[in-house]
Amino acid sequence: MKFAKAMANGLTVMVLAASITAVQAADFRLRAVANSNENDEDYDGLVVFKDFVESRSNGKISVELFIGTQLCGNGTECVQALEDGSIDIYVSTSGGTANMYPYVQVLDLPYILADDRIAETVLSGSFVQEMRKDILKDSDNKVRLMTVGNTGGWRNFANTKRTVRSPSDMEGLKIRTVVADLPQELVKSLGASPTPIPWPELYTSFQTGVVEGSKNGITDIMGMKFPEAGLKYVTLDGHAYMAALWLMNNEHFSEMPEGLRKVVVDGFYALQQATFASPKRKSIQAYQDFTKSGGTLYVPNQAEKDKFKAKAQPVYQWFSKNVDQGEKYYQLLVSEASKAEKSIAATYQRELN
Repeated sequence: MKFAKAMANGLTVMVLAASITAVQAADFRLRAVANSNENDEDYDGLVVFKDFVESRSNGKISVELFIGTQLCGNGTECVQALEDGSIDIYVSTSGGTANMYPYVQVLDLPYILADDRIAETVLSGSFVQEMRKDILKDSDNKVRLMTVGNTGGWRNFANTKRTVRSPSDMEGLKIRTVVADLPQELVKSLGASPTPIPWPELYTSFQTGVVEGSKNGITDIMGMKFPEAGLKYVTLDGHAYMAALWLMNNEHFSEMPEGLRKVVVDGFYALQQATFASPKRKSIQAYQDFTKSGGTLYVPNQAEKDKFKAKAQPVYQWFSKNVDQGEKYYQLLVSEASKAEKSIAATYQRELN
């Protein structure tokens, strides 16, 4: 037993020593930041990215993960750190970077991307390439958009008062939003009252009636235990795909030899696919837990969804007129979504006949 234990301890030391040597031997060290936690899709993606890049580069690239806020606390700080080169990779929602690149809010426009298949097709094509060019330009070639993934599935309307079947059911509800114009314009267009509340305060705000609803994904709703605070009704209108922008310091990317840049690009592809898949799996249990807790789910039909989209028209107009490059990105998203719909319809035609 003592011999076996000694052998085990020796192997542990050897593995640790090998890991340390591998990190020290790496030609490039990438510091990746996600202001979330280890239950989040961002973390799932980073684990896949780290494994892919380190193994495919044969140890020439090492990836250090910083989950939380120890290196930077919000989108503005973290993008600044990216520009300075003190971190190498950062993931953000559009809201986290909208003050620097306002047009990324296009990803929050409601009812344009109809489902996962369409969203994933659009976010894997020329739409992201165009946004990459503009972010590079607007950051003086310092920040590079590597890919766009998912972080939580779809935003749906949820509330403490009643089942929402049509926009008229939204009338008068106090809906929590972030401090950003676009989500507030959406809530107003549907007849509800936008109420900016910090995320950490949302649970008690439901309890006290400061707000009566929110626009979140089901994994966030269950992860924060909002049903215990009174959130009982979720309408699966899927008004916005919860996109995540994966950004990288462009200088650090560009200084790698072409072969390693290809590994990084492929690593972000693997990361993207992981984040596309993760919320699909996690939402299964989350929906089951929500209904078990006494929650009510409502799935609007297409005619009902069309009513929501019609009421949201002022949001598209606001975005096009008030956001830098808003008209360009609104038209581009609509165009790419239409192309994806036609391509997928053609695929159905081949597969169903």
